[in-house]
Amino acid sequence: IQQVFKQLFYMINAITLNNLLLRKDVCSWSTGMQLRFNISQLEEWLRGKNLQQSGAAETLEPLIQAAQLLQLKKKTSEDAEAICSLCTALTTQQIVKILNLYTPVNEFEERVTVAFIRNIQKQLQERNDPPQLLLDFKHTFPVLFPFNPSSITMDSIHLPASLNLDFLNKV
Repeated sequence: IQQVFKQLFYMINAITLNNLLLRKDVCSWSTGMQLRFNISQLEEWLRGKNLQQSGAAETLEPLIQAAQLLQLKKKTSEDAEAICSLCTALTTQQIVKILNLYTPVNEFEERVTVAFIRNIQKQLQERNDPPQLLLDFKHTFPVLFPFNPSSITMDSIHLPASLNLDFLNKV
C-alpha cells in the first residue's frame, strides 16, 4: 500500500509541476498559495492514514518548493540567495522557467526582472542539474517485496516421487 501511494503522489507531483512549467496563466502568487494548501491537505491525509513513512510526502518536494518559489519575494540579491538555498529539489532550468513565466495577478505584485533572473542563474551555475525541464510522469519506482522466512525447515519437507527429483540429496 505504501509503495502504491508513493507512486501515486509522484505522479501527482510530476503532472502538476509539468503543468506549472508549461502554463503562464498558473504561475502566480495565488497559485502558489493554493498549491501549498492542497499539498498540506495531502500531507495531512497521509498522516491520518498512517502512511507518512511511505515516502509519498517526499515525492512532493519539488512541487512544494515550486509553490514556495511562487510566494517568495523576487527583488533583491538576498531574495535570490533565499531562492537558491530553498529550491534544492528543482533544477536551475525549472527555477528560471517558473520565474520567467511568473505573472502578477494584481497591482501589488511586479514581474520578475531579467536582472534578478540572471542573478539566480549566476548563483546556480555550479549546480550539476540534469538538462531536462519536465519531469517524467511515467517514471515508476521499483516494487519491493519484503522477505518473510518460512517457519518450515528444509529437513521436514517430503518430496513426492512423482516429481522425479531423485537427483536431489538431503545433506
